[in-house]
Amino acid sequence: MSNLVKELTWRGMVHNIMPGTEEQLEKEITAAYVGIDPTADSLHIGHLVSIMMLKHLQSNGHKPIALVGGATGMIGDPSMKSSERNLLDEPTLRHNQNAIKKQLSRFLDFDSDAPNAAILVNNYDWMKEYTFLHFIRDIGKHITVNYMMGKDSVKKRISGDEKEGMSFTEFTYQLVQGYDYLFLYENYGCKLQMGGSDQWGNITTGTELIRRKTAGEAFALTCPLITKADGGKFGKTEQGNIWLDANYTSPYAFYQFWLNVSDQDAQKYLKIFTMLSKEVIDSEVEKHLEAPHQRELQKLLAKEVTTMVHGIEEYQKAVKASSILFGKSTSETLKELDERTFLNVFEGVPQCDITKEQLSDNIIELLAVHTTVFPSKGECRKMIKAGGVSINKSKIDSIELSLSENDLLNQKYILVQKGKKNYFILKTS
Repeated sequence: MSNLVKELTWRGMVHNIMPGTEEQLEKEITAAYVGIDPTADSLHIGHLVSIMMLKHLQSNGHKPIALVGGATGMIGDPSMKSSERNLLDEPTLRHNQNAIKKQLSRFLDFDSDAPNAAILVNNYDWMKEYTFLHFIRDIGKHITVNYMMGKDSVKKRISGDEKEGMSFTEFTYQLVQGYDYLFLYENYGCKLQMGGSDQWGNITTGTELIRRKTAGEAFALTCPLITKADGGKFGKTEQGNIWLDANYTSPYAFYQFWLNVSDQDAQKYLKIFTMLSKEVIDSEVEKHLEAPHQRELQKLLAKEVTTMVHGIEEYQKAVKASSILFGKSTSETLKELDERTFLNVFEGVPQCDITKEQLSDNIIELLAVHTTVFPSKGECRKMIKAGGVSINKSKIDSIELSLSENDLLNQKYILVQKGKKNYFILKTS
């Protein structure tokens, strides 16, 4: 076992740590858990910090437990929230759990016979038969209301007016999460809970419950909430969350997100979201400072994270797709794109609707009459003769050209390039 706390510290992934945590991790293989909210059937990059904490935990010889909050997902964590969340039914939660396990398998070893193989648990399994009376008798009596009221997550919500206050359901959240820790402590030997800094109050309620009910010792470690250098919220775009599921965020869009972060954020994110060593990252930062315009740090970050989440093939496809707009590419590269990636690459490009019958008309009729690519036939003719027009990334040199359905990309689109930077999509109906 290597020193996990030192590893996470240099990566900027330690915000709060309970005294004795480092000593516990150095003493023995330690089971540690992170709670994951199952409100969707995909994780997004906001979950990546917790996942990377589990990944580092396992790579440093300890045992990761991923807890899917099926029961707590039915309640809603009040931490850092201003309103109560929608509650989910059991079939939805089970579906989400299975999808999340599949994604986590890209990061964690669940299947080997190693003593530190990861496990996935769902707190709904031990909460669904637990009656309210038994819970308040066995658990509620150990934690005072005074203690619970002292938590920042409770103070924030309870200080508002009645409409914006906190329901009793949410108030009990920290007790339910505390019981999760107690259950894992007693049944899986779990002695550490990790999470974001907004979870400190909930996590320490668990350690306190374990101390009061069993006289045992348990520990807590939280990481900072990730922000962008400009103060904006990490992981949020105009389109919403950046998901790990390719059906929600294409590998190309995922790759582009990391490729477009600032220099300052790229340095920080390389430490947090990759497994690269300190020596490699320091060396890459030095190289980057010599030629920052080449954005080598961003390229490295995008490669590492995209490969980890989607695999090397999808990363390579994303790089090829990027070259269509931002570098040299061929018509063959364009034809390899699936429809979703094609539309991602050319997001915001003007689209013109045409019929398939109009494809066979003369190219000048197509571009200057049936569509608005050119304002006049004369300008279209002149630019084609000058070699300034491309169809599907191939330059055209004949004003007599006509197209056919064989030229359609994904049986639907024609890409027209006018000059170096002006693109148009012709969409057939």
